Amino acid sequence: MALLLEKLQIQRNGDAKDVFDIYVVGDEKAPGIVVVQEWWGVDFEIKNHAMTIAQKGYRALIPDLYRGKLGLDAAEAQHLMEGLDWPGAVADIAASAKWLKEHGSPKVGVTGFCMGGALTIASAVRIPEVDAAVCFYGIPPPELADPTQAKAPVQAHFGQNDPMKGFSDAESAKALEEKLQKAEVPSEVYIYPNVAHAFMNASPEGIERKKETGFGDHHQEAVDLAWSRFEAWFGKYLKA
Repeated sequence: MALLLEKLQIQRNGDAKDVFDIYVVGDEKAPGIVVVQEWWGVDFEIKNHAMTIAQKGYRALIPDLYRGKLGLDAAEAQHLMEGLDWPGAVADIAASAKWLKEHGSPKVGVTGFCMGGALTIASAVRIPEVDAAVCFYGIPPPELADPTQAKAPVQAHFGQNDPMKGFSDAESAKALEEKLQKAEVPSEVYIYPNVAHAFMNASPEGIERKKETGFGDHHQEAVDLAWSRFEAWFGKYLKA
């Protein structure tokens, strides 16, 4: 049977006045994974990632943190990300994790890319319902979350050539690794040679956008290796 994304609405913090869209795909009895968007919003690529995750045996849920808005170019996406209520976004992810557990998922993880990667680390620190996390190229500001206080196992992936200083470059990734080692949970940090930011984006449109944004050529071997590590991590902490 073909996997289809279903669009639903849930509340943040049980507030009927604060409702947002979620996109859900996969077996309702499977372990759940909240899939957190890049700075572009809930576009084709984050939906591709959710479909890939569902095909690996999980129920994937994308919360629409921008409330329907999309960044059609880098300047617009940066504007949207800068205007994001980050603690509010964590609350959206918490509501999403809670929804998954209330609707059949025995355990729930969080994964995210770029902005969503930073929110993934924050979720591992701030959301008790999270059982494990996998971050892709994003680190939260210290006022949002201190990685040394992570409460769930964290795996993280970065590109050696990532130019985004202080957010996802290799130096920042190494600093994150040191901080996670001080947390009382398991952690792994991987830095992939020859790739930059957004290296997981593997659709034809995503590859083209990477080049247009200045993030270099596509390296499928890095994508495949990262997905294999993703599967091993979540298999250990969500399926066991």
